[in-house]
Amino acid sequence: MKIALLARNRHLYSHRRICEAARARGHEIEVVNTLRVSINITSRRPALYYRKRRLEDFDAVIPRIGASVTFYGLAVLRQFEVMGVYPLNESVAIGRSRDKLRCLQLLARRGIGLPVTAFTHDPRQAEDIIDLVGGAPVVIKLLEGTQGIGVVLGETVKSAKSVIEAFQGVNVNILVQQFIKEADSTDIRALVIGDKVVASMKRQGPPGEFRSNLHRGGSGEKVRITPQERSAAVRAARTLGLNVCGVDMLRSKSGPLVLEVNSSPGIEGLEKATGIDVATPMIEFLERHAAPGQTRTKGKG
Repeated sequence: MKIALLARNRHLYSHRRICEAARARGHEIEVVNTLRVSINITSRRPALYYRKRRLEDFDAVIPRIGASVTFYGLAVLRQFEVMGVYPLNESVAIGRSRDKLRCLQLLARRGIGLPVTAFTHDPRQAEDIIDLVGGAPVVIKLLEGTQGIGVVLGETVKSAKSVIEAFQGVNVNILVQQFIKEADSTDIRALVIGDKVVASMKRQGPPGEFRSNLHRGGSGEKVRITPQERSAAVRAARTLGLNVCGVDMLRSKSGPLVLEVNSSPGIEGLEKATGIDVATPMIEFLERHAAPGQTRTKGKG
């Protein structure tokens, strides 16, 4: 196969590992900088150009679109789809996952466990939404935040109300979520490929930090997840339409609660914590679904 890896930084661990896995299985793979691609929208002959060269004859595309370039990255990915190139994750599915509010609404509709979550545009409703999620402490999240950035713990009603009013005062959209005390600053990251969890790790926040993200100084270790957690992760991926994703969950008294679904999960932490090669199964998924001559029908997307 000829594969395009849509990414801005070819040197990131995840991108290097994906390229290594593809080449080890005999495929040709090219890293294409998302922001340097030009889109030619024309009837019957849609095209993409990269450094003055037309991108063509690709069988599959692996989108690794950073949150900060979601809008343009999805436009480029949609053009690949229009050209009949098979995406590891479809643009519409990535869009669902990037919109945190929509993501939670879709998961809730399917009955997947979530922390109680409230959303409002009116700062005068701050105390009401704190009550809706069970009272302080509460977790306050920017809708556009990633890697733990823009996540604040409001330990008292007064402090939580101040944070909510401050964010809304600068016209920033936020979610307010129930704080799951029994999780004890840990969460579970499960990597789903296709219809199965291929690796999972427990992430622990550093002392004094309730966020467990590795980018915030957390640590990861291999963990054996329960059948219920495995089912929740796979159902979350299926609900959003993602073939590959990282599903972050909390362990609560009522069972697993899904926090977030990441459509471009980093694999360095997972591979180092578990010793499992998770790049190769991504390529194997493409081999099963995007073999030469079996790409998606042109025009779908």
